[in-house]
Amino acid sequence: MEERVPAREKVFYSGGLLGQNMLYSFMSAYILFFYTDLLGIKATTASLILVVASIVDACLDPLMGMIADKTRSRWGKFRPYLLFAPWLIAAATVLCFWDFGASPGITLAISAAAYLLWGMLYTVCDTPLWALSSVISTAPKERNLLVTLGKIGGMLGVVVITIGGIQLLLSFGGERNSRAYLLSAILIGIIAAVLIFLAGFTSRERIAPPVERISFHRNIQTVYKNKPLLVLLFSLLVMNLVINLMQGIQLYYVVYVWQDAGFVMKIGISLVVGMILGMGATPKLLHRFPKKRLYIFSCLFGCLSCTITFLLGQQNPVLILIMLGFNFFFCGMATVVSTSMLLDTIDYSEWRLGFRGEGIVFSTNTFISKFSGAVSRMMIGAGLGLLHYVENQPVTAQLQNGLSFMMLMLPALCFAAAIIPVLFYGITEQQRIHVQHELERRRTTLSG
Repeated sequence: MEERVPAREKVFYSGGLLGQNMLYSFMSAYILFFYTDLLGIKATTASLILVVASIVDACLDPLMGMIADKTRSRWGKFRPYLLFAPWLIAAATVLCFWDFGASPGITLAISAAAYLLWGMLYTVCDTPLWALSSVISTAPKERNLLVTLGKIGGMLGVVVITIGGIQLLLSFGGERNSRAYLLSAILIGIIAAVLIFLAGFTSRERIAPPVERISFHRNIQTVYKNKPLLVLLFSLLVMNLVINLMQGIQLYYVVYVWQDAGFVMKIGISLVVGMILGMGATPKLLHRFPKKRLYIFSCLFGCLSCTITFLLGQQNPVLILIMLGFNFFFCGMATVVSTSMLLDTIDYSEWRLGFRGEGIVFSTNTFISKFSGAVSRMMIGAGLGLLHYVENQPVTAQLQNGLSFMMLMLPALCFAAAIIPVLFYGITEQQRIHVQHELERRRTTLSG
């Protein structure tokens, strides 16, 4: 009989994703602005630091996944990393927002090293936390529910920072005060570390790893011999650009287009309403529609909502905020559906190859997320360069139009492009059900 996951465990798991995404969102939303407008690093140079560090870190993700897959301890495969690593990433977050008042050259070196360290430590938490969702229950419905709750928790983490981040900065001295960023990073780092630790402390791994240790060579087959996973990852590479672009450019957008940093909080309200409604509606929709069709639907309507918002212009912020809510609704839907599809590719791998490889799958997904983040920062840096952006520059129509295009039309194009790879996703509903039944039969045979 399939074991249900206790409500307490689900709550703390969702809380772990909330804490993790508080860290990621604070970094995504404020690190570039901190580098350019507080530390005085040129926009192109700051973007290059983030891009290079993200690419280097992303390339290490599959290695982390394989290490996690080979981990055997009294705490399990993935839980040990959630018990010990959160405190280190909290410290690295503080280091990233510490203005040492050094010379430009030393400041540049410290910033690059701190951000690289932060990304590496983030991987140590991120991969095991998501991989835990695939071994926490043998029941597909429980895993789908856990993923949905995790995504909702993660989105709440984004919202906490989107709404509360700017309020923290203002309460500690404002968005132009470097001490405000440091104090905010300390507070957010402590809260996030506690939440991630509790997720690891309270969780159980109910799908035991095979006794046989899988070699690195065989483990990597989980990716390159899994066509549904590959096409889904290509789609997610583009899909992740939507939120990354919006997060990375939103502070510039509200400061220079709406000329009021307080609008960051209003965008956060649109985000929380849209994303939570989209994520909350998805589990029921998954019972009625095939996952592939639902994913394509969410991308298509996300593209349309972004395009309509851009065409509305800049004169009616209230209407734009409402339309952004629709955009975030479809983002939330796509996020839950794609993660559910990712879990199906892990089952597919176990059915075809005889082992699951959760760590390598989720680390590859993390690689895609980070690489997408690097691409988005590259696009933002290039866009700011084309606009000849310098800190505190006068507001011009060219700057406003350029930032609006980056905030809305680039995500619209990404929504549309994400549809193309997933057209080749080959796991049908009938095959998914067959795979699950076959795996249940195998596990019953082995346990008997």
